[in-house]
Order: sequence, then structure tokens, then C-alpha cells
Amino acid sequence: MKTSQLNINMLHTIGRIRKNWGLYILLLPAAVLLLLFSYKPMYGVLIAFKDYSPALGIMESPWAGFKYFEKFFNSYQFSITIKNTLIISLYSIATFPIPIMLALMINQMRVNRFKQVFQTVTYMPHFISTVVMVGLILILFSPGNGLLGNIYRLFGAEAPNLMGSAGWFTSVYVWTDVWQHTGWDSIIYIAALSAVDPSLYEAAKVDGASRWQRIRYIDLPMLLPTAITLLILRIGGLLGVGFEKVYLMQNNLNISSSEVIATYVYKIGMLSSQYSFSSAINLFNTIINFILLILVNQMAKKYSENSLW
Repeated sequence: MKTSQLNINMLHTIGRIRKNWGLYILLLPAAVLLLLFSYKPMYGVLIAFKDYSPALGIMESPWAGFKYFEKFFNSYQFSITIKNTLIISLYSIATFPIPIMLALMINQMRVNRFKQVFQTVTYMPHFISTVVMVGLILILFSPGNGLLGNIYRLFGAEAPNLMGSAGWFTSVYVWTDVWQHTGWDSIIYIAALSAVDPSLYEAAKVDGASRWQRIRYIDLPMLLPTAITLLILRIGGLLGVGFEKVYLMQNNLNISSSEVIATYVYKIGMLSSQYSFSSAINLFNTIINFILLILVNQMAKKYSENSLW
């Protein structure tokens, strides 16, 4: 019985493929690229469990088991990198509602010309490269010749060296990130709000609903599914703090709060040539992010009607 049902399902699948063969042809290049650049290189994860030697290659290098995982767990950098990564990630997640608030504000604007200019101005920082962005941050917060230093000198005070302070690193990193990407991140919420039926607003006005009530009972419920999906993805990358910006902002004075998993992996793997050790750290990071993604998705499915799958 099970075999016959399986055969029927296979015939249905083959029939659908034949019927939509053109769509599968269009999908083929993307699938090939995904296999070549995402799945094929995954066999390199093996070096996390081996004493990898470039001369011997991945398959010929001797097995080391969990040696490098234990080395990381027992190193003094384990607690430092995990703590710094979590602090920066959780701080960034705390700013998650800001693009939603910006989208709601833009949606309430009634003068189209001003609305378009405002949207363009908020989007523009997203297109600044990370290298240029960090250069602007260094110039802005320079206690000597920067804008902050000049403002302090106007009042006869000495400007603090924010980029040389471990205590200020996280705030500078997160809020400059908010300034750069909030406008871009709000696009998806603005798109969700554009799908709201105008008759809902008209009915709410007839019933005497204020602007805040329309936002609460019409706009926010419309944004909730999108917000939950993006929040799940954000938490799923909790330990995946970006490497480039952190590394460029890092210096000897703020290293105690700026050394995250990504920068540590780079230094161990590329600068110290400890390939197996760096791969073990990165694999640990990926596994934790994957587990968090599964858990948060299950929680979202349990307590709401929205989830990734």
C-alpha cells in the first residue's frame, strides 16, 4: 500500500516537472551556483576535526577529533569573544523597532514631494561602503581635529577619545549602524504598509479613530508578520557580528570590548595560519546560530501564526 502511494506521488511530481519545465530551466542556473559556492565547499568543514596541513590536503591530513574545540573552550579568549559578540548583537537587536517606527512615520506623511525627499535622504547612507563609513566615524569622533573635538573646544573642554575607549566602542558601533541602515531596513515595512486596503483607514475615520488608533489597530497588525520573520532571522545570526566594520574600528585601546568571534577567527586563521583552530571556532559559531534559529522559529510558531517554516 505504501509502495503504491509512493509511486503515485512520484508520478504526480514528474507530471508537475514536465508541465512547468520552463520554470525549472530558469531556476537551474541559480541552483547550480548554490551547489558550487554554498554546498560543495562545505566539505572543508572537515579541517576543524583534523590537524590540517596544506601540503597534505584536507583528506590526507590526520584526524584530531575535538582537539581544537576543546582548545577554544579552554582558552582565555573564549569568554571574551563570546561576551563581546553577545553584547554587540543584543544591543543591535534592541534597536530592531527603529526601522518600524521610521516606516510608520513615513507612511503618515501626506506631502508626497517631502516624503520622497525624506525617504531618499534616509536611504542614502546605506550605500556608503564600510571602509568609507569607518573613515567618517574616525574623523567625526577624533578628539583632535574631528567635529566632536571642535565642539568641545568651543566650550573650553577636552573631548573624550571615544574610539580609544573600550566602554564606548559598542555604542559607537551600534548607533552608527542604525544611522547607516535604518532607512534601508524600513523599505520592507513601507512595502507592507502599502498593501493596506485604503478602505480600512476610511472606515476607521468614520468610526472616529484617531491617528494613533489607526496605527495601533491597522498598521501594526499589518507589520507584525514581517517583523516577526525578520526578528527570527536577526536572532538566528546572534553570534554573527559582521567582521569588516568591527575590524576597521578596532585598535589596541578598545580591543577588550571589540574582539568578537569573527575578528578572532580572522587573526587565528589568516594571520597565524592556524587553519584547523579557526575552522573549529567558526563551526562552533555556525552551530550555535543554527540552533538559535530553530528554537526561535519554533517559539514563533507556537505563540503566533508566523514562522519561517
